[in-house]
Amino acid sequence: MRSITRPSTSRCTMPLYISFLLSEPRYPSSCRLAKLMNISHDSVNRFILRERFTAKDLFDQAKPQLILEGGVLSVDDSVLDKPYSHHMALVSHFWSGKHHRSVKGINLITLYYTDPVGHHLPVNYRIYDHTEAKTKNDYFLEMLDEVMAWGLTPGCVTSDSWYSATKNLKAIRNNDLSFMVALKSNRQVSLEKNVFLSVKDVDIPSKGLVVWLREFGFVRLYRTTLKNEHRHYALYLPDAAQLGEVTRTEFEAIHDQHWLIEQYHRAIKQVCHIEHSQVRGEAGVRNHVFAALSGYIHLQTMCLAELITNTYALQRNLFNEVISEFIGKTASIIKGLVPKFKPSYNA
Repeated sequence: MRSITRPSTSRCTMPLYISFLLSEPRYPSSCRLAKLMNISHDSVNRFILRERFTAKDLFDQAKPQLILEGGVLSVDDSVLDKPYSHHMALVSHFWSGKHHRSVKGINLITLYYTDPVGHHLPVNYRIYDHTEAKTKNDYFLEMLDEVMAWGLTPGCVTSDSWYSATKNLKAIRNNDLSFMVALKSNRQVSLEKNVFLSVKDVDIPSKGLVVWLREFGFVRLYRTTLKNEHRHYALYLPDAAQLGEVTRTEFEAIHDQHWLIEQYHRAIKQVCHIEHSQVRGEAGVRNHVFAALSGYIHLQTMCLAELITNTYALQRNLFNEVISEFIGKTASIIKGLVPKFKPSYNA
């Protein structure tokens, strides 16, 4: 975070900007915020371009709400669509699971943590930057080291097949952590020494099957079906002797916790306006993303305090009274303008 030598006199602050993102239904622009709060457009721009928030600042916000030991740490990325942003920093072409093709946007990589009692929040993130000459896997390993240095001790790491490279799996093992990761259908496993098969060709019972994952070691293999397609998962425990005791129910519980990161991706786009940054410079883009993620943490904190029922409730209920009043007044006016008639029916 930017260090300051004296108190800020800016009329636009991070709490103000976050509140705007969570309340504005359609047009989260600097001009719109300036008009609503009777402040200058330049004040908003100076704020969004001046600050230097970091992933550690996000972790510090999430930390008080979480039990930092024994939870599930999930990694995944999402493309923030920017089809018309021709001069915006950090925009490039990335594969999108939503569109099933390469699209123009910003790639956000997140570590999302679910603690043992079910509280869940983002704890680290990266925006993919081609100029850094790093891969998504490089970012993941960096973020994993960071959160553990910050005091997070997960019990299990989960990911989709993109992050299940052998190098990543060995790094997780070296940190004495278990994992549950998706595998591509052509990953090689062995049921007997020196005989390898693709996971798609292995007969896997519902309870799972202990196999040797090529270039790694013993894992328990599971198969699920989604939209008539088979998906394969490898479960690893630091104590290989315990692999035979893992039940299908335990696997599905971990799998369900990993799914929370997909719900997070949906919420930051639909409620926190993370895709609607209207600044071009790199600092502005990064600060807008940070504000949107902070807004999500605020919504989840309100959920934990039972102030709202879910992350969508605040914005959905915000205009109820205004809409209700409008309907009541407008309906009476329309009633006086619409000519009275009797419906006719065909014989």
